[in-house]
Amino acid sequence: MSELATLARPYASAAFKRAKETGATEKWSQSLAFIEAILANRDVSRLVDNPNVSNERKSALMLDLCGDKVDPEVGNFLQLLVYNKRLGLVPYITRLYEELKAQDEGYIEADVYTAYALTKEAKAQFASSLEKKLGKKIHMKVTVDKSLIGGVLVRAGDKVIDGSVRGQLKQMQKTLQ
Repeated sequence: MSELATLARPYASAAFKRAKETGATEKWSQSLAFIEAILANRDVSRLVDNPNVSNERKSALMLDLCGDKVDPEVGNFLQLLVYNKRLGLVPYITRLYEELKAQDEGYIEADVYTAYALTKEAKAQFASSLEKKLGKKIHMKVTVDKSLIGGVLVRAGDKVIDGSVRGQLKQMQKTLQ
């Protein structure tokens, strides 16, 4: 995976730089997510991965599927990815682009996994404590994961905070071995 992220980094950086120059960071963000969703379709991915299909056909197909959901600059970026045989990097490019955007805007994306659903008040309180701990604004995506048994697991950037019962049990198991 790190090799793919390394290949994707220059594309993500270039996309973010251009989006920033044109004041269209949110538009690029939405467009990249849309392209990633299209490529997640099994039929589309089989077609674009087929070496017997020409780059011109792949490019035309992708632009047709995107329609007016992506602006012309993102369409040009998409064509560049097709011709450089880098469509497979789109999920990595999207993730890296979002990290650059978050860094530029002064927030961090946090994936929060809880054993039980959080109330609005609990979410707000938890977000506030995370902001203090990490020193940045937080955009939280909360997911219920019953396998945690209790507590929370937070992934924010390269930080992982495991306050789950499952995590504590694993730590105890390691200690006892």
